Amino acid sequence: MELKGKFADAVNDQVTMELKAAMVYRQLSIEMDYRDLPGMASWFLIQSGEELGHAQRFTDHMTDREACPKIETIEAPGLTIKTPLDAFKAALDNEQQVSESIRNLYRMSQEVGDIDSIPLLNWFINEQLEEESTVSEIIGRINLIGDDGDGLLRLDAELGARKPEPGDG
Repeated sequence: MELKGKFADAVNDQVTMELKAAMVYRQLSIEMDYRDLPGMASWFLIQSGEELGHAQRFTDHMTDREACPKIETIEAPGLTIKTPLDAFKAALDNEQQVSESIRNLYRMSQEVGDIDSIPLLNWFINEQLEEESTVSEIIGRINLIGDDGDGLLRLDAELGARKPEPGDG
């Protein structure tokens, strides 16, 4: 089934949103690297790659259905980060925006009767639940650590042990 009309436009908007999310994570990586937290910098960089992979999944869905994705304007992330907690709160906010956009795509797919997109959107709904849960857990741990520098460095080392998933951007 060809992907067209307002739903194709909405999927295309999601491609751009995923690319923007990758830029947000890239900036957060830079912020953590600047603060000498290489593990957190690496964690955010891997997240950036995941977001690129997500953009590619939506792009592939469009091209497989005879629609040509067009990357729209992406503004540089205007983040004010002073602490790791700020960075992970920005990440959670970013994930929540992406999640809501995907839920809206799901609603629209039902509205227009595009059942061919539902498997893709179901995958993304599950992925977003996982993403938000992971970032929320890290925020909780940073809150527990408080001003304990040793605790922050242990968390940094733990997050730095993360490896990219096969197929990530």
